[in-house]
Amino acid sequence: MAASRNLGCVKLSADELATNFASGPWAEKYPPILTIAQAADMLQVPVGTLRFWRTTGRLNGCSRRYGRVLRFYRDRLIRWFFEGEGRRGA
Repeated sequence: MAASRNLGCVKLSADELATNFASGPWAEKYPPILTIAQAADMLQVPVGTLRFWRTTGRLNGCSRRYGRVLRFYRDRLIRWFFEGEGRRGA
């Protein structure tokens, strides 16, 4: 039997995301709209990795550029990271 492509992916509910970022140090450190440095820190990846993922289209819907300013939507980014949607090898 072939292994499921999503084997090992974690599905997060909206409640799980809301609970973790409702209050406390995570809520202060990682607001709903993140800079690229905050997003990289939260996912524990280099900033260059986020830039690469974005330019190769892997982060569609997770980020937005406003002129020269790049921002990431925290909850969408976390879902993308853990659920593996659009990720190579996921």
